[in-house]
Amino acid sequence: MKNWIKKDITKDQVKELCQKYGIDSLTASIFARREITKGNDILFYLEDDLRFLHNPFLFNQMEDAVDRILDAKDEGEKVLIFGDRDVDGITSTTILYEYLKSIGIDVTFKVPLGDEAYGMNIETIDEFAANYGTLIITVDCGIANGPEIAHASELGIDVIVTDHHNPPEQLPENCIIINPKVSDSGYPFHDISGCAVAFKLIQALRYASLDYYKEEICLLNACNTENGYRIDCVKLYNNLVVDNITIDNITDGLRISDTKLVEFLKGQSIFTWDDKETKKALKEIFGTAVEFNTFELRPEIAKIIPPVANLTLDQLNEKSKIARYNENQSSLLDGFVNIYITYFQQIANKAFAAHEQQELQLVGLAALADVMPLQNENRIFVNYALKIINSGKARRGLLELLSRLNLLNKRITATDLSWTLIPAINATGRLGQPELSIQILLEEDPSKRNEIADKIIGLNTERKSLVSIATELTSYNAQISYEKLSKICLVVEKSIHRGVIGLISSKLTQKYHVPSITITCIDNQTAIGSMRSCRGLECTQFLSQFAELFSNYGGHSKAAGFSLPVSNLHELQKQIEKAALSINLQDENDNDIIIDAELPASYINHDLFKIVDLFEPYGENNSTLTFMSKNLKIIGYQVVGKTEKQHLKLNLDSGEHKIPVMFWGAADKINSEFNVGDNINLVYNVERNVFNGMETLQLVALDIQK
Repeated sequence: MKNWIKKDITKDQVKELCQKYGIDSLTASIFARREITKGNDILFYLEDDLRFLHNPFLFNQMEDAVDRILDAKDEGEKVLIFGDRDVDGITSTTILYEYLKSIGIDVTFKVPLGDEAYGMNIETIDEFAANYGTLIITVDCGIANGPEIAHASELGIDVIVTDHHNPPEQLPENCIIINPKVSDSGYPFHDISGCAVAFKLIQALRYASLDYYKEEICLLNACNTENGYRIDCVKLYNNLVVDNITIDNITDGLRISDTKLVEFLKGQSIFTWDDKETKKALKEIFGTAVEFNTFELRPEIAKIIPPVANLTLDQLNEKSKIARYNENQSSLLDGFVNIYITYFQQIANKAFAAHEQQELQLVGLAALADVMPLQNENRIFVNYALKIINSGKARRGLLELLSRLNLLNKRITATDLSWTLIPAINATGRLGQPELSIQILLEEDPSKRNEIADKIIGLNTERKSLVSIATELTSYNAQISYEKLSKICLVVEKSIHRGVIGLISSKLTQKYHVPSITITCIDNQTAIGSMRSCRGLECTQFLSQFAELFSNYGGHSKAAGFSLPVSNLHELQKQIEKAALSINLQDENDNDIIIDAELPASYINHDLFKIVDLFEPYGENNSTLTFMSKNLKIIGYQVVGKTEKQHLKLNLDSGEHKIPVMFWGAADKINSEFNVGDNINLVYNVERNVFNGMETLQLVALDIQK
């Protein structure tokens, strides 16, 4: 029997969330049970505007990267983008190549082909140097390529690493690193894809083409308060707040020399919201001998955002969406800062929206492909991508693939992309031809894109066949390994295709609920492996024990890869088996069902989609909403299945209306665990059922109790 768990929450918790964020009680209760209660977390569920993406200059070395690329442009240097062969690497290579080429940079790209290893390699660096190349930018790789970067440096080639993989203990030297997982990166969210990191670089480069790049500006306000006068001043650099000064409770007789204002404002462009009132307050504080050279921003901002034209700073703060999610008490100037940044974002949108629309489709795709947690700005990436694709504006290359996968003319979800489009693109890399996916995304000729699309679909069919063969070849040894080691599953099968070892490891992890490693050989000298993990064991940390045996290794906490000489393979097996004895895995109870909310039967209608859609996209760290309803009566059933009649289609009566329910793999439960006429309690997910263009609500049962 499964355990139904519904976390206790208080009415006060729900009430506070409702009042603060203007949401209904059901939504608030789900947030509370999922422990999504901080403004910075709730923001990414309630807002989907690109304004809420983090500033790319939060990366400490982003300005260095931008300047180096702009120097390359000005000097006519040759630039090489080095990417990876998976969806993340393909998409990041594509968007960065597109952008750099569009601004006139002499740029080429390289991704691993055939049996070439992951990451930078000496041969490519030497070839690039021979062709007088001077700058390499890595995407979705590079953080583990210290020796290769050192070699490039010796040849006079600069390297910018844009990556998101777990960094090694010793970071590469003599390079610029943009990686959110580096401890001193400065970036507030660590779990973005490699493509997202590349996009951040593009955003920063675009900002550099606008006014105020690398210029400090000050926003100033002075006003009368209950306790005297108050002066607030904030300094921004690249649209980031870098400094501030507040002088409060000012009474008569304050001299400006007694403050730090002169030093703070020296050489700055000073902007006000209400110039007349601000200067009036400043004269009353310091007298007429002190002059401030200020400029009122409100009229300029009102040209872009008309509703703010007649608002005071108080009113700006009240209406600010950003202020709503701020856990700290907002000052008057916070509203000014927020509207200024929004203003600048609007200017950028007018200039770059069409390009970002194309890029963000790939950024969203990469987030799903690399199983990034669907939290924080990843939610905006994926939601924006889905919004554009579902509006009929899928970018070139994606359109042709979506058509062949029968995904057009329907509401596409994150799940659809994860199960169809992403595997098809990944198939090109798994089978050594990732350039096909890059080509289809870059190709302007529709007929050529169609030809490439057919090739990609063909490779995906071949990939499915190889997975089937590999599954059969590894199943017996996998079972033996699991029974022997219990806490890890290790399979060495030299005859399976290198491109599917990651998929086999994923399948084994899903089957046995333990970390899994699959190893094959690409020739007589080199073996490669792929690890997938679960239950709290970190892949790169676990593999670090065997670093001396590897040629290279790297990856994420839940997925990693490695290569090694075949001569070291036997020793690696011995050491993994020994290490398995000391592995500590988190408990995993498959019998627990976590309930997000208990719903009266009257709530089970089409309006429930509003709640379900709000929490989309579903995936890593954001599971599908699970509801419970009580006292529903079974009034009919049908056993269904294309090959074997193994599924159950129930018809329930709530007392008010009929409710269709699918219960997968539960045909044997009817007339044994429950019967027609029984009143039951139901735990379920909510799905859309589309037939002949009509959309209806359907429940998917997770468990039934009488």
